[in-house]
Amino acid sequence: MLLKKVLGTAIAGVLLTGMVACGGDEEKSTSNAVAEPKGQNWRYAHEEYENDVQDVFAYKFKEYIEANSENTIEVFRFGELGESDDIMEQTQAGILQFVNQSPGFTGSLIPEAQIFFIPYLLPVEETHIIEFFKKSKAIKEEFPKLYAEQGLELLTMYPEGETVLTADEPIRTPEDLQGKNIRTMTNPLLLETYKAFGGIPTLLPWGEVYGGLQTNIIQGQENPLFWIESGGLYEVSPNLTFTGHNQFTTAMMANKEFYDGLSAENQQLIKDATSYAFNYITEYVPGLGERKLQAILDASDEVTVTRLTDAERQAFMDRAPQVEQKFIEITGERGQKLLEQFKADLEATATK
Repeated sequence: MLLKKVLGTAIAGVLLTGMVACGGDEEKSTSNAVAEPKGQNWRYAHEEYENDVQDVFAYKFKEYIEANSENTIEVFRFGELGESDDIMEQTQAGILQFVNQSPGFTGSLIPEAQIFFIPYLLPVEETHIIEFFKKSKAIKEEFPKLYAEQGLELLTMYPEGETVLTADEPIRTPEDLQGKNIRTMTNPLLLETYKAFGGIPTLLPWGEVYGGLQTNIIQGQENPLFWIESGGLYEVSPNLTFTGHNQFTTAMMANKEFYDGLSAENQQLIKDATSYAFNYITEYVPGLGERKLQAILDASDEVTVTRLTDAERQAFMDRAPQVEQKFIEITGERGQKLLEQFKADLEATATK
């Protein structure tokens, strides 16, 4: 893990050196009032593996940019420049131009982004969740302001699939989670969720999760099914429980200083490329979870699948209000207003 961190830092240093060299030319060009260069190379990092959802999105974005301009996109996958906190720091520093990151990590930077981790707030039903992300006023109007405060231009948010809990045994009740260390991201509200659910939330970098499950340092974790499949988590945590408590969300952003410094033409190009990738991914994600579940079942006869009954789910839902209250405590009046808008958007996009 340390080696990966060092390598990521070293690569980022090389990228920064190249950026500084280019920056000198850009500064000279600006002083001579020369037009923005047409053939720019933009760097884009995300948190997932090859062919995972964020990777598919990134390459659709790249496809559009390169087909409609002389600009190029260089995509970096999970681990190539470090982990989630590393690529966010590199984006804020201007080393990277674009980053795709879950609010699970961004929540420590933007407290209001933790709203996506209030259990049983977001629907897991695919048609509804897609409509919500297409039309939500909270996402389209309120969140860009919050990201801008951190030097980020929020370009879009999109769902990646229902969050599924894996553990060392099937889980049906909150009592089943008692005494179990459940890995969570560095997100205070997610920690609060697993406290409420009866488990022991345990912070652990993604690169250590497989080993942690294998050695019983942790007894469970949550992720969408495609990530459970591509990361091989079912091999060491074979009991899958569908609690219906959340939908995994991610956000695609640009360094704001970089974005604001672009020509109107390139800004529009980026918006169009984002829409192109968003439209593709919202067709790609529905059904993905079930396809990945089948792949998991085909790969292992040790996997169990538990789908909670309505009564079993209610026992977890009864514990959600305390997490929602914690969100309001963390974010104050601004978070309260955002939550009200969120709920209004969800109601407006519900299937009638």
